Amino acid sequence: MPTTAPAAPAPDASAASAPGLADVTASDSTLRRFLHGLPGVDAVGLEARAASLGTRSIKTTAKAYALDLAISMVDLTTLEGADTPGKVRALGAKAVHPDPTDRATPSTAAVCVYPDMVPFAREAVAGSGVKVASVATAFPAGRASMAVKLADVREAVAAGADEVDMVIDRGAFLAGEYLKVHDEITAVKEACGASARLKVIFETGELSTYDNIRRASWLGMLAGADFIKTSTGKVAVNATPANTLLMLEAVRDFHAQTGVRVGVKPAGGIRTAKDAIKFLVLVNETAGEDWLDNHWFRFGASSLLNDLLMQRQKLATGRYSGPDYVTVD
Repeated sequence: MPTTAPAAPAPDASAASAPGLADVTASDSTLRRFLHGLPGVDAVGLEARAASLGTRSIKTTAKAYALDLAISMVDLTTLEGADTPGKVRALGAKAVHPDPTDRATPSTAAVCVYPDMVPFAREAVAGSGVKVASVATAFPAGRASMAVKLADVREAVAAGADEVDMVIDRGAFLAGEYLKVHDEITAVKEACGASARLKVIFETGELSTYDNIRRASWLGMLAGADFIKTSTGKVAVNATPANTLLMLEAVRDFHAQTGVRVGVKPAGGIRTAKDAIKFLVLVNETAGEDWLDNHWFRFGASSLLNDLLMQRQKLATGRYSGPDYVTVD
């Protein structure tokens, strides 16, 4: 299901210089014309394909591989007003060694926290390879001035964040102010500097339509997102197989047209190993094997890790240990 207007592929080109995209962001009118020129989403077909891929059966050695891969893709997250340095340190320790009884268990990809908790997360994961991600830009609502949003980002990066998860201005997007949203993402990307990768959160549950999710995906990629992310986890509708499939189609087609690879992060509502494996099937069958790596695909989750660990233990021992045998986040 192609999602872009015809244009000659340009391997190794940047998004800005790729054929057909060089002038897309030159003005409000050109950007609007491009985004509204993307093919409309067949909602029935999209949901049917997502449901069909979710029926794939993964067994034995393939399941063991999938569980370890999913663990390695988790952004272990705590984003609560009651977060303390001690809680963040404990979460960081769990990210480094998710199962202290089995050091063969892979570490998670990252720990995701608020900007003021970044120093404690860095301390906990030092020397491990686990990244520290920080939400920013007035997360989760994004209702703040641009100066405040950029200060939020700079604080996180200065504290040592390896990754920044920003929220777009959904109000501006829904009002059709696409260039404003694009320029905000571009400014945040610049504030990240060379040291931090940028994940752009759309809050898909507030975008109302699949067409809007497709437009937001392309808008984020055109503005320089390293990852596009479904949700904050703070609203009723978060990551779903259908909206994640749609975003995977977008990164696949963006890469085909520009040569630029962008990651995808579904977040919120993914709680079981069974669900996580369904999402891995979506990745493999849509974007391809190159995205089956935590550099290009993540799960925004907290409780998911516990179920992955329990399923991993069951596969190894033949016994289901139960939730009391894993640490509670």
